[in-house]
Formats: sequence, C-alpha cells, structure tokens
Amino acid sequence: MFLLHPPEVRTLDVFTTLPARFRQRQRTVWSDANMGGREVDCFLEGPVFDGAGNLYVTDIPFGRVFRIDPQGGWELVAQWDGEPNGMKFLNATELLVTDYRNGLMVVDSRSGAVRPYLGRRNTESFKGLNDLTFDSQGNLYFTDQGQTGLHDPTGRVYRLSPGGRLDLLLANVPSPNGIVLSLDEKFLFVAATRGNCVWRMPLLADGGVSKAGQFFTSYGPSGPDGLAMDSAGQLLVANPGLAYVWVLNHRAEPVQVLRAETGASLTNLAFGGPERQTLYCTESTSGTVLRAEMGHPGAKVHRPDQVV
Repeated sequence: MFLLHPPEVRTLDVFTTLPARFRQRQRTVWSDANMGGREVDCFLEGPVFDGAGNLYVTDIPFGRVFRIDPQGGWELVAQWDGEPNGMKFLNATELLVTDYRNGLMVVDSRSGAVRPYLGRRNTESFKGLNDLTFDSQGNLYFTDQGQTGLHDPTGRVYRLSPGGRLDLLLANVPSPNGIVLSLDEKFLFVAATRGNCVWRMPLLADGGVSKAGQFFTSYGPSGPDGLAMDSAGQLLVANPGLAYVWVLNHRAEPVQVLRAETGASLTNLAFGGPERQTLYCTESTSGTVLRAEMGHPGAKVHRPDQVV
C-alpha cells in the first residue's frame, strides 16, 4: 500500500470491562468451532446506543445482551439459547438482533423478553447471521456469514423491505460480516473477513445491485469485522486480527489508525456520548469496551419506526 501521508496513530482508552460476576470460563459449542476449543468467559459484539445514552452489547457464546450505563455499570438484559451478534434498534425499546443460531430475533430492552423475527428464508435456514443496518426508508440489510471463507465463498447479503420482501443481493462473499451504508445510501459496504477486505457495492435506483468491488484491503490473521460511517463520509473498520480501527477516506486511504492495548480482538464499533462524537469499540476476548474522541460525529443510525 502506497500512502502520500502516513495515518495518525492513536491509542484507544478503556471505558469499562465486563464485571467478574458475569464471567465463568468454560467451553461452549461456539468456542469449540470458533476459538479452537478454548475456554471462554465472554465474546463481546454488536454495540449500539439507545436514546438515553446507554450502550448495549451482545455476548455470543453465552447468548446474552448487556446494557452499560454512561458511567460504565453493567446490567444483564436478556439471555437465551442463541448466539447473538449485531444489533440495531427497531424502535425506542426493541432491539433487532442477528442470531447465528436462530436468525433475526427481537429483544425487549425493558423486560428482556425475546421473540423470533425471521428465522428462515423460504423454509431454508440461514448459514449464520452476523450483522445488520437500516436505511432511511426502513429497509434492513444483513449479512449471512456462517463458516464461509476463501475455501467456500458463498456468504450472503440480504435486504428485507418494510413490506416483507427479502432480496438476495450477494451470494459469493468470503465471510460477510460488518455492514454499513454510505451517507447518500447509494453504496453498501460489507466487510469480507476471510478475504481480509471490505467490499463496496452500488445500489441501483430499481433496487438491483451492480459492479460490486473491493474497496479496502487489510492484512493479518483476521480481517475486517464491524463497520461504521461518520458524518464526514469516512468509513471506520474494526480489524480484530490487528486490534486496529482503520479510519478511511473516500479513496480508502487510512487517515487514522486507532489501536487497542487490551486484548487482541477488536471486533465492532459504534458512536455514542455527547453529540455522538465518541467512538466505542468492543474488545471481545478480554470483555472490554474501549473508546476514543473523534473529529467527526457518527452518521445517523436509522430506525424503521422513524421513517417519514
């Protein structure tokens, strides 16, 4: 990679860590398949903020959703027989969750009640859902990753309309993971973790897709994971294998690199805090949430109940 200007390098600060009362190291079906059979006590993912400034995160191997208050205090919201990953709010109180085991699930952030939303497509089970995002019209885009990779580049990206129409947009991604739209919603960005890159896909006016291409190429043992967009149109990429967040300009050039000193699996990210100018990141293996003040606030995160 040739860069005219080297990126600014910064270190993320620790905001809060999963308390000991929620930890019990053990092997799970998920850790056997994804962590080499090691014992785990958590694996954090899916950060998203509510209107009161509380941060919600998932814990994949133990099927948990936690709420973290602005002071860093933790509360268990829900736990079920699933493997929850990405989350976005459907409305002021309900979270839509991509559950690797069960499909799309809804969690009531007040009561902790969990219910199915979409478990299968035409009676066929998903490979294993990972992440999701809404556009300003209420369309839901989500990734179906499963165990795909370069050996099996059949990961999928779907769009679910407010009316219930489910479109298959991509079916050839090596491990589709994080997903986010450009500010003008004309392009969809998808992290292809096992391809160690981020794809960029034009969305056509008729609802179709065209000319999907590779926007950014990373390196290391585990490629791009969670994605976010800021209000300046910069793409932020969580890169677990490097414990980096890449901040990319419109040419996919890194203008900043945010580093994690704690742990080595920086998986996902979301903007929060006053004016949504603070970036919060999940460091999954240590159960830590990191943060950094940014030069631009995060782009608006859409909710389908706010569609005009």
